[in-house]
Amino acid sequence: MDTIFIKTHQPGAHYAKPHFFLLSKGLNSGKPSNEPFTNSFVLVFQTEAQKEDIFWIAMSLWKSKFWHPFLKGSVIPFITLYDFKKEFNPRATRMMREHELHKKNVQALKLLQVQENHYNKNIHLINELKNAIMMRYR
Repeated sequence: MDTIFIKTHQPGAHYAKPHFFLLSKGLNSGKPSNEPFTNSFVLVFQTEAQKEDIFWIAMSLWKSKFWHPFLKGSVIPFITLYDFKKEFNPRATRMMREHELHKKNVQALKLLQVQENHYNKNIHLINELKNAIMMRYR
């Protein structure tokens, strides 16, 4: 696996290579996003494929609350860049060793995400129809 360039994101900075952001403060620390957060780390990659693979690893670590034991601070918990690098690189390397299984899992997650978005859209439309019917009684 190629090296991942990880650093603290500076607002207004632009990155030419493929990249994504991870939230560094709050109980959602470790949450990946393609859009920058105010308090975040940026992970920069050599290729888009590498970015996509690591993004889903980061998503699975965040969803499983992997980062909670590493949070510091009493009012606004945060994860330090040192702790993040120390724990993320070995974990990502270990998960990428089983690359075929990882790719299969990512495909399944993507399909589930599409289904979830579809169901959320349907629920939204159902709620709008309910509201339209209720408005007739006004």
